[in-house]
Order: sequence, then C-alpha cells, then structure tokens
Amino acid sequence: MSQTPQEIQADIERQREALAATVDQLTERLDVKSRATAKAQELKDRATTDDGTPRPEVLGAAAGVVVALVVLVWWRRR
Repeated sequence: MSQTPQEIQADIERQREALAATVDQLTERLDVKSRATAKAQELKDRATTDDGTPRPEVLGAAAGVVVALVVLVWWRRR
C-alpha cells in the first residue's frame, strides 16, 4: 500500500493537528491556578444572588452550623 507524497503530507498534517489538540487539552488540565479560580467563581455564583448578597438557604445552613457548634461546645464543657 504505497502512498503518494500528497497523501503522506495530508496524514502528517492530520497527526500534527491531533497532537496540538492533545497538548492544548493537557495544558488546560495542568493550569491549576485558572481551574481553582474558575471553581471559586462557580461556588461564589452558586452561593450568592445576582446582586451579590448571600442566598437565604446558605445563610440558614451557616446559622445551623454555628448553632450546632455552640451546642457541642456547651455540651462538652458540662
């Protein structure tokens, strides 16, 4: 199965493009700082309303955790 020089060149170009795409994907995965920043922004967006105030359910959960900690500390000191 012999290939013409044009077919070989086209195959090389396809492989080069595939390799470049793979390198781009690896670079994106290894960029920890940008991934952490994006995750922090996602969590902030989920925890706040459009005007930047905390969502009521987040405030309720935080209040519940504080109350549970206070009760636990009080109970341990008794």
